Amino acid sequence: MRYLLLTLLLALLALPAAAASKDPEADLKRVKQRIETLQRSVREDVARRDKLSANLRQSEEAVAEARRRLDDVRGRIRKSDARLAELAGERARAEKTLEEQRDELAAALRTAYVTGKEEHLKLLLSQKDPAALGRMLVYYSYLGKARAERIGEIEQAVARIGELAAQEEAERDRLAALEAEREQEVAAVEAARKDREKALTAVKGQIKSNEDTIARLRREARALEKLVADLRKALDQSPVPSGQPFERVRGKLPWPVPGRVVASYGQSRGGGLKWNGVLIATERGTEVKAPYAGRVVYADWLPGLGLLLILDHGGGYMTLYGHNEQLYRGVGETVAAGEAIATVGDSGGQARPELYLEVRKGTKPQDPRKWFRGSRP
Repeated sequence: MRYLLLTLLLALLALPAAAASKDPEADLKRVKQRIETLQRSVREDVARRDKLSANLRQSEEAVAEARRRLDDVRGRIRKSDARLAELAGERARAEKTLEEQRDELAAALRTAYVTGKEEHLKLLLSQKDPAALGRMLVYYSYLGKARAERIGEIEQAVARIGELAAQEEAERDRLAALEAEREQEVAAVEAARKDREKALTAVKGQIKSNEDTIARLRREARALEKLVADLRKALDQSPVPSGQPFERVRGKLPWPVPGRVVASYGQSRGGGLKWNGVLIATERGTEVKAPYAGRVVYADWLPGLGLLLILDHGGGYMTLYGHNEQLYRGVGETVAAGEAIATVGDSGGQARPELYLEVRKGTKPQDPRKWFRGSRP
């Protein structure tokens, strides 16, 4: 009997290993496909149920895209500025070298002039030792070659300075075009934000009373709960991330952004609803840094949270980041601790730039303050 129980126990312990996939990459691909299907389903559901929310989503995504293009142009301007400075420095060094070469050539020419045009004849008449005369003639031939080489180097330096000046001019033209492009993208961002304000006004126009507000908050809360539950199902076959288990870093994580907590975990939102995370007010465009390594399992717009990014840290733990202006990473991508994953914005209908932060174990939210260093960012 004991032998039978031992055999059964060993068989049960061996089940996870037997069930483990021999192809983690294939598992990841399947999980990614499930999540992408889930994202499409969420978008279609929003479009079907709430046209005004779908319009808000489109306008906020347009703001994110315009901001992305603007940041791209600004990055190219920084590179162009650096290239222009590099060319200017190289031209200055070339001009300094040219000046030194000209001084050396002038000194050699003065020496030759003082010696006179008949230097070889004078040497011939004044020398008694033919060997010494031969050495002197060779010496003067070397001086002549050196002068010729110096002249060649000066010609090359002049040509190089001309090339650098032409490259500088071309880079200035490129920089001017980029500046004009930047102005266009700034205007595009402003136009997108105006469209977003119109969409947000339309959404707010639906709310006639406090009961409407509560009803909307409950719908948004249910949408998030359903999303998290669906993600947990999709992640069942996901390979376990390597590294230290997430639960061991409780109380040691750095906050993803600096700022001021304006809503705390467990705080009442009205109508029996409570905050399942914290809301951090900070500057627009502040980079959101991943507090711990993980894999992106959601990166899309969700009612109430706007542009939302969710990281899976293994062991059933996830962190959620809402109200972003831009998302830097997509579903399936791995991120390292401290890596920028998004920028703070006001998507989801916020009145000011804020980051919404949640920590989940399975589908249950946990108090973020117990996971991050210090009581506030």
